[in-house]
Amino acid sequence: MYSLVVLVWGSKAKIGFNIRISAPACRNYVVLQVQIKNQLVLKTIDMKLVSEDIINDLVDALDNLTDEQYEAKMEAFSEAQPVIFAWLFSEQFDLLTEDEKGFMQYLALIIWCAVDKVGGKSVQPVSEDQIGEAEERNYEVLEQSTEQRFRERLDVFFEDTPQEELLAFAEEAVLEDEDDPSSIVTKEGREPIFVALKTMIDVLTVGE
Repeated sequence: MYSLVVLVWGSKAKIGFNIRISAPACRNYVVLQVQIKNQLVLKTIDMKLVSEDIINDLVDALDNLTDEQYEAKMEAFSEAQPVIFAWLFSEQFDLLTEDEKGFMQYLALIIWCAVDKVGGKSVQPVSEDQIGEAEERNYEVLEQSTEQRFRERLDVFFEDTPQEELLAFAEEAVLEDEDDPSSIVTKEGREPIFVALKTMIDVLTVGE
């Protein structure tokens, strides 16, 4: 799992974390359903697992960027995934604090960089419908949970995910210092931020 240390410098939320468990190297083969001329065609994409080491390296790299370099990286994200980028900055997240919005956007950048690193050209721009359907499914899963603690409510998402380390990264990011009233992520912000990050992972690594 991850030990997270969160710092906010200017407009950027920074994360540093140490990896305590190394994941075995493996590959996930994701079957995408592609509708072409009313015929269902199965296409297999060789999608590597995003490992803890990849996440750790990306966090270190982003932490060492200047503000200009960070903005350039965000611009690359917006060009590669314009719908996701616009969604993250939409009114849907207006109930979050400004710190929570910046933190979520920073975490989303890490997720996109990680998926882009292992998936490369196989990662296609996603649509509004893909985001909406994945987000709806994730909220339905949360609503069906009978667990009282938020951390336990998230356990079900780990039962059938092809990207466990990315999901663990999202979980720890929203739950680190969960009992600390000065934590960036408030009790009210945990659910929408986690669902947003989980939805991103789904649409970028599984497809529709």
